[in-house]
Amino acid sequence: MQLKYLKNIQSPEDIRDYSIDELKELCNEIRDYTIDTVTTVGGHLAPTLGAIELTVALHHVFNTPKDKLIWDVGHQAYAHKILTGRLKSMNTIRQFGGLSGFLKRTESEYDVFGAGHASTSISAALGVAAARDQKNKDFKVAAVIGDGSLTGGLAYEGLNNSGILNTQILVVLNDNEMSISPNVGAISKYLTRITTNPLYNKIRNEIWNITDSLPWGKKLSKKILHKIDESLKALLVPGVLFDELGFRYFGPIDGHDINELVKALNNIKNINQPVLLHIITKKGKGLVSTREDNGEYHRDAVKFHAVKPNSTNGELKKSKKKIIPSFQDVFGYLSCEVARNRDDTICITAAMREGTGLVPYAKEFPNRYYDVGIAEGHGVTFSAGFATEGLRPIVAIYSTFLQRAFDHIVHDVAIQHLPVIFCMDRSGIAGEDGPTHHGSLDIAYLRCIQDMIVTAPRNGNEFRHLLYSALNQTKSPFSIRYPKSSAVEFDIDGQAELLPIGSWEVLRSGSDIAVLCVGSLSYDVERAAVALQKEDISLEIVNCRFIKPMDEDYLRSLIERFKIVITIEEGVITGGFGDGVSSWLLENDFQGQIKRLGLPDSFIQHGKRDELLDEIGLDENSIINTIKSLFVNTSNDTLIES
Repeated sequence: MQLKYLKNIQSPEDIRDYSIDELKELCNEIRDYTIDTVTTVGGHLAPTLGAIELTVALHHVFNTPKDKLIWDVGHQAYAHKILTGRLKSMNTIRQFGGLSGFLKRTESEYDVFGAGHASTSISAALGVAAARDQKNKDFKVAAVIGDGSLTGGLAYEGLNNSGILNTQILVVLNDNEMSISPNVGAISKYLTRITTNPLYNKIRNEIWNITDSLPWGKKLSKKILHKIDESLKALLVPGVLFDELGFRYFGPIDGHDINELVKALNNIKNINQPVLLHIITKKGKGLVSTREDNGEYHRDAVKFHAVKPNSTNGELKKSKKKIIPSFQDVFGYLSCEVARNRDDTICITAAMREGTGLVPYAKEFPNRYYDVGIAEGHGVTFSAGFATEGLRPIVAIYSTFLQRAFDHIVHDVAIQHLPVIFCMDRSGIAGEDGPTHHGSLDIAYLRCIQDMIVTAPRNGNEFRHLLYSALNQTKSPFSIRYPKSSAVEFDIDGQAELLPIGSWEVLRSGSDIAVLCVGSLSYDVERAAVALQKEDISLEIVNCRFIKPMDEDYLRSLIERFKIVITIEEGVITGGFGDGVSSWLLENDFQGQIKRLGLPDSFIQHGKRDELLDEIGLDENSIINTIKSLFVNTSNDTLIES
């Protein structure tokens, strides 16, 4: 690809003197380069394509990195990376050892604030602005937030506090009617009403433009016109939400018109109070359908939100081989199966219909499907309300996103003994999305909650057993964690088996070492056992599908039979399953060695799941080496290792 402009850009400083025509050409070049690169290596595509003109305009107008630019989520900031010296590394994005798919403070001085969760940018930007004021420094602060992220409560806490502090902060609302799924809720409808009623902005601008020609004093005329302005708002703009929160509202303007963007940003960047600029964009511009058929636009925008490597013109290559479904797809199937069998079940998610596998459920049971937007805390309390009325809510939220609702799980669900079922995708290693998306903490943060049942299926079939077992009890909240990976085994026509709460399953009997496994890692241990048997090391492998409560009868039985116990989990060791086993064994006078394997006490970076498991010692070969080392060096001394 010929790069006329990009090849000469080392930093945003290089585009500050560009003409509007040159900026237009630069945007086209970035868009073509992004499509070509991301469809080859994979990554978030549609979000970035919708924000290219905005990115170029911001870096053209503002003096970054002195001026601070803060992005919400960060997956729409590939163009930002390209303009800030990372062009030559873009082919490594989201790959092990390469660029992060989100913003990362250690990656560039231009990445002011890193995030992988939504709705953070306004609060973070306000903190930066307040710190600027404290230190008497002189720079501008701008935050970019999408309309999808504006469904999250944190965004409104930031907006509210901004109005109180009344300092310079620019919030750019990138309105494309999308988060990952089409946006839902009153805020989405409110923004639509604003964008479909341009009369207010037209009249307002014309009135303010005649101020200087009026015969009376400028101060008096501004005061009178301000009252007229307020009347116009009440008449033409429903809610005037942003103005009432203390923001000067400008827009909406075309977010793909670089000329209008540059003019608007130059006009408002020096306003010394909170300002909100509302822009209208198309997610995936240049790749997805731009026709007025909203259904087709939404489908394409969802389809190209993130693409896998080696896409052709955005079309993903399909494998001809029959593959086992992912846990995500198994959940989608089981949610429908359960709904057909039980009229009292409903499903709730937080703007992640596609990511959690609930697309088929939403189509088949639209009246029993609830998308609460990017509002995980509300989703949990909302589910608690359902449970008080005897319905059985199934809450599908990624492990890493559910931690945002920790207090709601405790206060609104667990304390009241409500049988809400939490299905947590992306538990453990989430792959290329990196540390903001790895579900490292859910075992630890759910184990400590009184009355909570914590489980992990070994495969898709056991997922069915656990889900029906959860529905079969009514006294406690019930969580099911599963990774972003193959479900290994799944029988579509299989029958559910109700499992005794707290029961474990011995997969392989042995005599030398007891290996207590959580989730699908048990398959790696089974393969390791075959290799170790050739070296006369006999493993007893246990499927610990119930993390809490534990199978105390089994634990009691192993005290006299084994001198070495190993726990394996795809979660942090600190506070995890292994901690629970270790504490129980020590309190019951176990005299042997205990080795806990799990995720380290550090944040794991991005890469393929297999690469990361190898890096942290949870792959098959590492497990074999760990077991061999323990067996050779075993002693009668009690030892806890991690």
